[in-house]
Amino acid sequence: MSDAALHHGAAPAAPDEPARLTPARARKLFRAGLRTPTAGYSAGYAQANLIALPRELAYDFLLFAQRNPKPCPVLDVAEPGEISASIFAGDLRTDLPAYRIYEHGRLVGETPDAEDDWRRDLVAFLIGCSFTFEAPLLEARIPVRHIEMGCNVAMYRTNRPCRPAGRLSGPLVVSMRPIPAERVADAVRITSRYPSVHGAPVHVGDPAALGIADLADPDFGDAAEVRPGEVPVFWACGVTPQAAVMASAPDFAIGHAPGHMAVTDARDAAYQVP
Repeated sequence: MSDAALHHGAAPAAPDEPARLTPARARKLFRAGLRTPTAGYSAGYAQANLIALPRELAYDFLLFAQRNPKPCPVLDVAEPGEISASIFAGDLRTDLPAYRIYEHGRLVGETPDAEDDWRRDLVAFLIGCSFTFEAPLLEARIPVRHIEMGCNVAMYRTNRPCRPAGRLSGPLVVSMRPIPAERVADAVRITSRYPSVHGAPVHVGDPAALGIADLADPDFGDAAEVRPGEVPVFWACGVTPQAAVMASAPDFAIGHAPGHMAVTDARDAAYQVP
């Protein structure tokens, strides 16, 4: 599809090889109306969660992130009112596949374009995303079920509270990937090398230990089949800031729709440690 065609008519179809798209090309598709989970897009480039809060809450959120680094690893912070960031050359209002709008902690809408909702006092935070370490998992021949299924990753609120900060508090949110039992140690080792995108799992095994009653009923995203011989493995999730918004009820916030991430210009390797 030509660039000109992206600006006219119906939303573009999902590309056959999303992993081969440059971040700029992926963002152009999303800006044109492609609405899809971004797992597997732009291989080699980091993805990020978005939370945009009024300036008066920016310090509270920075403190919340510092106290809860596993679910809230900050990759970048825009200046108040800015709509791009050093690792994201696109428009934060339009270049993600979908956004969620919150008022007083209540989800009031989900939209493919947040330009009309964006306020001049918003401070945008880009938070590390576990999609970034999925390429190394796949390279090690560890299956990533939601990519296999072509659906969103499963995400759950847990019974683990985050450390509060100022006016912000809320529960830890986790993402889950079923891993063959004999590959769990490998998955832990590989993901632990990416601490800026959630790093090693926070829990392996029994979901009830996290207060998750039914893996088939995620709070966000889509359920993933756990097959015989597989173990559910849970990573801290960057939807945690939105759970804090829902629990703390600030007057306004914008986040990404879970699983519909900001595809950044930063390389995955920038967040890998030896």
